[in-house]
Amino acid sequence: MPDSISVVAIDPAKTCKPFLAEVMVMSPESGYKFSVLVERSCTPEADSLWKLVFDLYKVIDGKEVQIVHVSYTAKTPVEAKGVQHMASGVTPQQARVLVNEVHPAAKAIEGVKKPTKKQKDKLRQSMQHVVSVGV
Repeated sequence: MPDSISVVAIDPAKTCKPFLAEVMVMSPESGYKFSVLVERSCTPEADSLWKLVFDLYKVIDGKEVQIVHVSYTAKTPVEAKGVQHMASGVTPQQARVLVNEVHPAAKAIEGVKKPTKKQKDKLRQSMQHVVSVGV
């Protein structure tokens, strides 16, 4: 039976506290809404892992239904810094990229059971653009 407890010694010189912060909610067009979250998780060695999360919702029968979930993990220190800065707010440049690039790329896979490599690449590139713009 797997252990149900995780214990990690803490180095006082290096700490990491996970969190999740909603940084933007927008309705880019009638019938759609998206939310953007910044997530910080931690490795057992107390290194930060920064993620940008984009959730697309569609209004169906008067209810917001989540139709696409995108989680982008920062790959470089520059991207990590970009995601980290987004925790305190989205810049106008980032908002434009979210509305004009990420939203259409996510909407393009609405109802698609298995997105193609091209569709995933477009989403990856648009998320990468968001975290790198203005840094």
